[in-house]
Amino acid sequence: MDSEVNTRSERNRIARAVGLVSGLTLVSRLLGLVREVVFAALIGAGFHSDAFRVAFRIPNLLRDLFAEGALSAALVPTYARALGEEGREGAFRLANRVLTVLALLLGGLVVLGVVFAGPLVGALAPGYDDVPGKAELTVLLTRIMMPFLPLVSFAAVAMGMLNAEERFAMPALSPAMFNVMAVLWGTGLWALGLPLGHVVLGWSLGTLLGGLAQLLVQLPVLRRLGWRFQPEWAPHDPGLRRIARLMAPATVGLSAVQVNVFVNSIFASHDPGAVSWLDYAFRLLYLPTGLFGVAIGTIAMSGLARRAAEGDLDGLRTTLGQSLSMLAYLTLPATVGIMVLRVPVVRLLYERGRFGPADTEATASALLLYAFGLVGYTAVKVLAPAFYALDQPRGPLMASGLAVATNLVTVGLLYPRLGFRAVALGTALAALLNAALLATLFERRVGGLLGRGLVRSTVPMAASAVVMGGVVWWTAAALEHALGAGDLPANLATGLLPVVLGVAVYALLTRWLRVGEAEALWSLARQRLG
Repeated sequence: MDSEVNTRSERNRIARAVGLVSGLTLVSRLLGLVREVVFAALIGAGFHSDAFRVAFRIPNLLRDLFAEGALSAALVPTYARALGEEGREGAFRLANRVLTVLALLLGGLVVLGVVFAGPLVGALAPGYDDVPGKAELTVLLTRIMMPFLPLVSFAAVAMGMLNAEERFAMPALSPAMFNVMAVLWGTGLWALGLPLGHVVLGWSLGTLLGGLAQLLVQLPVLRRLGWRFQPEWAPHDPGLRRIARLMAPATVGLSAVQVNVFVNSIFASHDPGAVSWLDYAFRLLYLPTGLFGVAIGTIAMSGLARRAAEGDLDGLRTTLGQSLSMLAYLTLPATVGIMVLRVPVVRLLYERGRFGPADTEATASALLLYAFGLVGYTAVKVLAPAFYALDQPRGPLMASGLAVATNLVTVGLLYPRLGFRAVALGTALAALLNAALLATLFERRVGGLLGRGLVRSTVPMAASAVVMGGVVWWTAAALEHALGAGDLPANLATGLLPVVLGVAVYALLTRWLRVGEAEALWSLARQRLG
């Protein structure tokens, strides 16, 4: 009885927190889509778009790898432990020491990135040398955007501090400031009517302003908690040493997506427009990945770290199991919906200005294959923190290595036949394998995760998602037959109405089948409405 009560309590706690973080993340992700819409209309999917995306990828890969990836995974549990053992003053001291080391390290990386931008672009996009001026433009944009790395890395530290304090609202909302700044900046570029070459330069400068806004918006909350930044060099601090020890394997353990992006860019750079098509498609997955994977992973990370520090393995299993179950409830219908509505959604969001129908078809074909890995992308964000909370970073290290190998083999074998679509398929298979191996390793080392309860709860979710997919497909086809496609009203109807209907059908079916996650979210909605 106690176990059942704990499970229900944990499910409701996660549902409440996910409701808050997902709602705020939804705002950010929708603004991110608006940013991509503005970018597609301004720059399209060709020479200049390809150059910008590879240039931005260089500081962004380093950010994902060292800051929002490995550092966040290592900082949150270490900060939470310092908070419990030394109080807030000790935790703030640890954060200041982390920021001091980070400033020195990232300052050096920025200088190296500016100096060696040419070789970096040559390694990441060797195909650009075949197009006159493309590599040179990419190098220039890379040098402009390298300071983005420290800006968003400092923002990631602030997010980690607030998440460890269980202040989830502002960290979830802060990425929205990046998108707001980009949208406003892009709108100004549109109004000025600048040539395309000047527009892409202006967009690069706007990217730096967005990174600065993402950092500044979090500082008032930290100041209210009492934090003040004071540079402090203490390389022998036990907390710093623990973070470094966790970061070394965590950098590799969380690097599967980043390494795969690097490899995929090498292949895609030989196909004009492919870098942009793949990026536009993957950006669409950021909405469900952010809403579900990042939200649940962020909430689970603090709970997992606290339970691991207390030695509460039963509580850790319950938190992880309920997080994965909630994740499955949300991502299974999203996967089916993306597959079924890929063309109407891409057409609605991107097809205007310099983004044409051929770009829509290419982007939608990549989106179909990317969607196969959605469950894997999001599950890794929940499973990997469990290993770091237990101070066992080798599990994610092994899983990432296998995922990278899977992607390499898939793309290498299938690129001659599928072209850039092989990149999307390899990324999806790698994500699924990464998540599957992490779950298996956790079951072997800790146990209590992959039981009949998890399987029993996901079967009705999957069945409901399949039925929903059929309804959505028929609705979209009927609307397109009646209204056609191309103008904005028709695109709105075929791209939005099936989504609304699909959400309603899935919610009602899972409620009728008494899925626990549906019950928890339904109760939460009733409380909020009441």
